Amino acid sequence: MHHIHALIVDLTLITIYAGITTLICKKLKQPIVLGYVVAGILAGPFFNLLPTVSDRENLTLWADIGVIFLLFGLGLEFSFKKMMNVGKAAMITANANILFMLYLGYSTGILLGWSTMDSFFLGSMISMSSTTIIIKAFDDLNVKKQRFTDLVFGVLVVEDIMGILMLVLLPTIALGNSIDGEALFGSALKLVFFLVLCFIAGIYLVPTFLKKIEGFLTDEMLLLITISLCFGMVYLATCSGFSSALGAFIMGSILAESSLIQRIEKNIQPIKDFFGAVFFVSVGMMVDPSMFVTYAWPIFLITLIVVIGKVAFSCLGFIISGQPVKTAILCGFSLAQVGEFAFIIASLGMSLKVLDAQVYPIIVAVSVITTFLTPMMIKTADPFYRLVLKLCPESWRRYIGRAEEPVRVSPSEERLWSELFKNYLLRMVLFSMILYTIILLAQHYVQPVVLHYLPNLSGRVVMTGITLLVMAPFLKALIGWEAILPAFLRDTVMRILCRLSGRSPDDGHEAGWLKKVSEKFAFCGNLSENAENIKNFFISNSILAKIYYKLWISKKANRLPLILMTSFRLLVVAFFIVTVFHTFLTEDARISLLLLFVSVIVLAQSKWLLTQYMKIEAQFLANLRGHHQEKREEEGKAAD
Repeated sequence: MHHIHALIVDLTLITIYAGITTLICKKLKQPIVLGYVVAGILAGPFFNLLPTVSDRENLTLWADIGVIFLLFGLGLEFSFKKMMNVGKAAMITANANILFMLYLGYSTGILLGWSTMDSFFLGSMISMSSTTIIIKAFDDLNVKKQRFTDLVFGVLVVEDIMGILMLVLLPTIALGNSIDGEALFGSALKLVFFLVLCFIAGIYLVPTFLKKIEGFLTDEMLLLITISLCFGMVYLATCSGFSSALGAFIMGSILAESSLIQRIEKNIQPIKDFFGAVFFVSVGMMVDPSMFVTYAWPIFLITLIVVIGKVAFSCLGFIISGQPVKTAILCGFSLAQVGEFAFIIASLGMSLKVLDAQVYPIIVAVSVITTFLTPMMIKTADPFYRLVLKLCPESWRRYIGRAEEPVRVSPSEERLWSELFKNYLLRMVLFSMILYTIILLAQHYVQPVVLHYLPNLSGRVVMTGITLLVMAPFLKALIGWEAILPAFLRDTVMRILCRLSGRSPDDGHEAGWLKKVSEKFAFCGNLSENAENIKNFFISNSILAKIYYKLWISKKANRLPLILMTSFRLLVVAFFIVTVFHTFLTEDARISLLLLFVSVIVLAQSKWLLTQYMKIEAQFLANLRGHHQEKREEEGKAAD
């Protein structure tokens, strides 16, 4: 007789239980996540009426894989386009909701007599809503196409990002057994650095690679490549000191920008569903049903706080951000539940051995109760709004009525400055991080190899040249040489030259020296009428070039800040170039300054470097917007 491994028997049990419970949940129109949790309770050691799982260690490993695929699937549903389109309302509401619920959860834990760490984990667990449950509720109630749902999904996108941040920061807090502000800041800074670098490199490399091999990719090959990329990023994240869940989410969000995203989602869905089911079953296995009675008071109190707190803070966030009262109430009532991140955070706390055993079943019970309440809460939102109107004084009703009317915002100089600063800071941060990373990689990995074969001065010169060559396209982008000679000044010079020659600015037949000057400085046409001809303060973003130009010519008071912005870019460039010389070549300040001057001149005058950078950025933007662009093209063809 052949011996059957215990893992096979255990998987047989949990799949049977999960199949039966999910069928019941489907019949009752409840999220299948509840079915998985119930299946876990049935298969767990605390329920002896049925056969139970015998080898929990192996199942825990499978559950860890489930977390990886769960976060990977969440990353596939996430996209940078969604993140960029998240408006002010979603940002304000999500942050207000998380911060206030975190504090409220912490205070509740302290009130119940829990430890500081248990209280902090409780606040973290109840601070985020459930994407899965909300989507299911919207589908069942047929409200997914209503306007308020977009705002809810925007909040969920921000909460997903904050959830990932918590998964990274909580171990730092837990292992230190206290909330150390300095350590927390260091971990957050390290996280941001890691995220930005992975996203930039990943979006440039991964979709490009997939597009090149797309022609001969079968579904089987694509599945293998997808899983290998996922676990590769998991390994990289783990080696960098982060969680495997973070690595899975990063790779999922990178692949979300690929043109093959629909095929990837189709192929990975069964695997994600299976391992996700194993994870939620493992959550249920850690729950003792008798604890629902033992801890009835904490469960009731936390459930009440979750429902009331999330509704109140979400509504407040939306109202503060300028949304109508009715929309705020609909959104707030939709977000009143505890999500799947609570299970992941609770599992993290248990694995770190910093979370009391009683917290786990309590948070599971709260999640189950709030999940059942979600459809009812959404249905209650509209009657509650009518009740609010009925109870409000007449003056308040008039104010609410006016608030319901859409507000039209006209373009203004303030908005131009806001857009300019936002993109300026974004580019400065991104380029600085890329340049710093190049220097670090060159110093720790390339330099030892080069100096081994070329010792002394020759090796240092080669090392300096290699590093600067790799950095050069990004330094060129940061210099923004054309911005040093502002568009207005160039336009003025062009007009003076045209007057001296007796020709029109739009005359393409400039003679002799005028033609050479025109070609040298890209003077072509009337710049004041066509700002797109400006050679690009932001290198490849013509819209921002227009903004820069408009602000420059609108009033003289704008010119000093614009010059300062340009000057700061040059200082950053100088800093990185000097850092390279100081790190690899010489510590002599005079030689470094001389080489700096030569380098800036070469970088500023090099059209080849500009071309190379333009290719890099064009490829990056194409990858970032790839599948969205293809989708628009397909919709356009269908419309024709």
